[in-house]
Amino acid sequence: MNHNTPLSPRPLQHLSGGPRRVVTVAQLRAHGVPAAETTGQCRPGGPWQQILPGVVLLHPGPPTSEERLHAVLMYAAREPSTGVPTQPGAQEAAPTAYPEAMITGLAALTLHGFASAPPLPSLEAFDVLVPRLRRLRSTGCAHIIRTAALPTPQQVTGLPVAPVPRALADAVAGLSDAGAVRRLLTEAVRGGHCEPAAVVRELNRARLLSRPQVVDAVDSLLAESRAIAEDRLYRMVGEYGLPDPVWNVDLRLPGGPHLGGVDAYWPEQAVAVELDTRTHRHDDELWSEYAGKREHLERLGITVVYLTPRKLRDAMEQQAAVVRTALMASGDREPAAYVVVLPRQ
Repeated sequence: MNHNTPLSPRPLQHLSGGPRRVVTVAQLRAHGVPAAETTGQCRPGGPWQQILPGVVLLHPGPPTSEERLHAVLMYAAREPSTGVPTQPGAQEAAPTAYPEAMITGLAALTLHGFASAPPLPSLEAFDVLVPRLRRLRSTGCAHIIRTAALPTPQQVTGLPVAPVPRALADAVAGLSDAGAVRRLLTEAVRGGHCEPAAVVRELNRARLLSRPQVVDAVDSLLAESRAIAEDRLYRMVGEYGLPDPVWNVDLRLPGGPHLGGVDAYWPEQAVAVELDTRTHRHDDELWSEYAGKREHLERLGITVVYLTPRKLRDAMEQQAAVVRTALMASGDREPAAYVVVLPRQ
């Protein structure tokens, strides 16, 4: 073989002619390009460059953010059995294009559309999530994060991306700025990306809840979540024609003990609604409190309906039907004990 013969572009035409021009050495070899030829093309001043170990950029200029994202996935993923890269827009093949690897952390949040996450060009490295037993090291623009159990990735612009709660936990693990942490967590809930309970579970799993900047941000997150859930509850009553309740009240027996606060109460029907905003951080403690309150109120003939923020978001009409059924059923029950209704303290 004459090594001075110029490389024919034909075998690589469908690799280098697209919007991204980044391939693995194995893919080049599968298209008839020997390792020695790849090395020669990647020499200083050559037409190609090695962007990561085993990953080649098929042009000499700076890589785009898209090319860097594909490069870190190519570096971290198990090699597909076909050895043929998936082209942008090939949706059917996208889930298996990068086996056992997905973008996480700040880059993933940017891809999910977070305004509070930095733009991709400003990130020196992209976090990529892989199984714990993979033998990979962080290098260049690839920052390896290992996990015992990979989540199911979401496809965003043809890339496998960690779900928002996991991406948040991985991003927060590398942040010391309390303001940045709070902004990310708040946007996750306010933007409807995920429920706070899922975020707190991931932060707890990552053992991040002991960090002061995270504790403060989680407290803000839970307050934000409750305010959003209360707003949805108000909307549900108005939009689905339920009778107006009294809002945010304490119930008490006349001259007797305090029975607890509820988010909405219909005195004539003796029906109460309470928002279930428990998180993993205090599930057992709050569930015990909820169960005790519910048992006490129901012994007095008061029906208690628990609604979760997620159900109010995803199935508001169904939750309105649950409340309406409880209100209609009040006529078939024994009259409830008289209780005093007071503004919640």
